[in-house]
Formats: sequence, C-alpha cells, structure tokens
Amino acid sequence: MNTAEIYHIPVLLQESVNGLAIQPNGVYADVTFGGGGHSREILRRLGPKGHLYSFDQDADAEKNIVDDERFTFVRSNFRYLKNWMRFYEVEHIDGLLADLGVSSHHFDDEERGFSFRYDAPLDMRMNQRAGATATDLLNNYSEEQLADVIYLYGELKQARKIAKAIVSTRTKKRIETTGDLLRVLGVEAVEEDSQLSIANPQLKKDLARLFQALRIEVNHEMQALKEMLTSAQELLAKGGRLSVITYHSLEDRIVKNIMRAGNAEGKVEQDFFGRINAPLRMIGNKVITPSEQEMEQNPRSRSAKLRIAEKS
Repeated sequence: MNTAEIYHIPVLLQESVNGLAIQPNGVYADVTFGGGGHSREILRRLGPKGHLYSFDQDADAEKNIVDDERFTFVRSNFRYLKNWMRFYEVEHIDGLLADLGVSSHHFDDEERGFSFRYDAPLDMRMNQRAGATATDLLNNYSEEQLADVIYLYGELKQARKIAKAIVSTRTKKRIETTGDLLRVLGVEAVEEDSQLSIANPQLKKDLARLFQALRIEVNHEMQALKEMLTSAQELLAKGGRLSVITYHSLEDRIVKNIMRAGNAEGKVEQDFFGRINAPLRMIGNKVITPSEQEMEQNPRSRSAKLRIAEKS
C-alpha cells in the first residue's frame, strides 16, 4: 500500500471528477490535495497540454506530491486561491474540485489532537507551521467566546454549560490534552489498545461535534471556504465546473448558497424579469451521495454530499 492510500481514501472519486467534465487541455485546481487521490484521477484524464494546480497547507500532504510536469503543488491554504493563480499567471480555470472533509490521516494521527480516540496534545492545526492551537483557544478565549464557537460550529445546545466548565477548570490547571478536556466534561473513557474507548453512542456524537467546533475555529474554516468559493466564481471560465464534497450542514449551506445565489448568505438577486442573477447554475436537482458499497468500504464517506455547478 502506498503512502497516499494510507493517508486518505478519496470519497466520491469518480462522481466528483466526472462532475468537472474535464477538457483534456484544460486548467484545473484541486484545492484539497491531501493524499492526492482526486488529483491523480484528474491528471489521468488530462491531455499533454492540460495542467493541474493542487493546494494543501499540511506538510504531511507534501509526501504525496505527484511527479508530473502537468502538476503544480501549492503549499497554501485554499483561501489564497486567487492570489496564487495570479502568481502563476492563470487568468481562468476550467474546473475546481474541493473535498472539504478532514482526512482520515488527521484523525488517525494521535499527535495532532483531531480525535478524542487518543490522549494527545490539542493542536488541531491543519498547518502546524503557524497559528494558534486548540489548547491556546481553550485556555485564552472568554467564556462567551467559547460558548459561541461551540454553539455555532458544533451546534450543541449545552454550549454555555461546556464553556463554563472549561473556564472553571483552567483557573486551576491548563487544558492541554484530549484527556484533560474529557475530564473537564466528566467523560469516562476506557483505554483499549492505546486508544480511548467511549461506550455511549450519543456521547460520542456530541464529542465529535465539540471537536469539530474547535477544529473549525482553529483553522478559520468557514471564512476560508467563503473566500475560496468567491474566488472560484471569478476564476472559472464560462462553462467551467465547480465540484464540491461537504460533510456537515455548516459548510454544505455555504456551498449551496454560493452555487444557487452567488453569495454565502443565499441572498437571491433578480433582474427586472424575475430571473436570478447568479454566476453559477446547479447541475442536477439532487445532491450526489455515496453508494452503499462505498459507505461500507469507507465509513468516512457516510455523511458526504457532492454538489456540482457550472459557470453561466
């Protein structure tokens, strides 16, 4: 098994790349390179004059770089898509693919703190070269700020109660590891084969939402997504495609609004005759979801939704 396969199994691989309607000599962007699965499939369909720009801010992803003269790796957050395309003197792209889910590699890396399965430092940064960690956030945000993050990005009704417990605990001891945070919440976790096991299914769901909220805040994911999609609208050539895989309602809402209305808020603007003024048009009436077989083979794909749009 190669490094890329270990790093991450690509979700909705054929469906998302099919959605790009690839032109052999076109210019494309994969803004979530990760293990390189989607990028390799795009390159397989490109002709000798085509080109692919792939983005990733995680140093680990660089181990999966493709050796191909039609490929350029951009070590950056995808929010800077427009700047980098200007740097490479690319005026228009024919398609952009984004797989917004956190790589299985990140959840399985016990040193990064993305999962409550391991008692590890609460880092959660996609780019470990810069920025504040989840530990910084937990120990420095006010109670109100913490409650807002947990409620907005984790959609947890107990947000204020959780924030209060965090602030109360950190006055006595800094919260630095996954285990520290679980103890703040009074969670009983049993260690099995170097992993923390939690029996209660609902508790596991709530913890997943809490960790999601912290990760989104640490990486400024929602703002970065809005900036990337806005840039993508501008960069796409007429007839160019946008193919985006989402995993939770927060990011899916932004993607859907951008594709339908041209803005993250979903504010529809109409001309004098009632026609919607939007740069993109949705392809297909329904979102594309993984097959039963894919969900069985790759549990991470269960919450995935694929939306495709075309530049008008």
